[in-house]
Amino acid sequence: MKTIKTILFYSFLLTFIACKQSSIKKDFVLKGFVFGTTYKITYLNADKNYKKSLDSLFLLVNNSVSTYMETSDISQINQGNTSISIDEIFTEVFKKSKKIYKETDGFFDPTVGNLVNAYGFGPKNEMLNLTDIEVFEQMQFVGLDKVKLVNGEIVKEHPNVYLDFNSIAKGFGIDVIARFFNDKNIDSYLIEIGGEIRAKGTKKNDEPWIIKLVNPVDVENGFKVINLSDKSMATSGNYRKFRVSEDGKKYVHTVNPKTGFATESNLLSASVIGAVDCADVDAYATAFMAMGLEKTKEFLKNNNELKVILIYLNKNGDLEEYSTYK
Repeated sequence: MKTIKTILFYSFLLTFIACKQSSIKKDFVLKGFVFGTTYKITYLNADKNYKKSLDSLFLLVNNSVSTYMETSDISQINQGNTSISIDEIFTEVFKKSKKIYKETDGFFDPTVGNLVNAYGFGPKNEMLNLTDIEVFEQMQFVGLDKVKLVNGEIVKEHPNVYLDFNSIAKGFGIDVIARFFNDKNIDSYLIEIGGEIRAKGTKKNDEPWIIKLVNPVDVENGFKVINLSDKSMATSGNYRKFRVSEDGKKYVHTVNPKTGFATESNLLSASVIGAVDCADVDAYATAFMAMGLEKTKEFLKNNNELKVILIYLNKNGDLEEYSTYK
């Protein structure tokens, strides 16, 4: 017959083994589809697979600020519902948008949504060939200064003002996941959604999180290597996101909020890197595409915490690179 001491010993042993098994850390790589694009999330030395939790967080972001969901808060507001009490996600994205709108003198402006739709780059997929007069008429509804947050509700000066956070929401979604990992004491991760990236810590053997960018200016020499440990990066470009009308006119997906036109500046691609939120670099990349090369260079003189890799066309029509990333 087992003694009490023997029973207690086996009980302690089983508890010890169970605790030891539960404390085993693993590395995880999660892949999927969100925000109309793909994602790949790598995190190291963690207790469990958090895919279900991350999917729930993605859903919260979509329910708040996705213009592709008719039932989301932003879609309801765009449809004229004035009784929506916005959540913390919408509030933070709106306030951050206001901040960057002011910093960039309006070159980042989420109220260009009607024009984005008209040019065929939004959820409505209209693809209209707007006349100059029609663009001018739409511009009266452009300007984030026409939208305010009052007592937890969005107030628009005119019901036709259309909010579109797609140029910041993807980066913000990455930040939401990063905060979740930080709360779980996960010190090493790389989150990539549709080419926007945020990383923390290092990989195995203290190696930094490295990505490689194809350098279109110097294709023969391959890649540009970027160290993204404890940084965020976003790229906006007009290489692929464009359409050509029946009369041969090229429209790019970056709408200039100053003019209302979706035509190319000399800047073809803007990659922004910084030790800031991914939502920030996402928004700055969009703003720089609208600014063009020279205005972007001027902006960076007073914002040198941001590093950029800019691809542009020179006066001869040749590709050139301007970079502050070392």
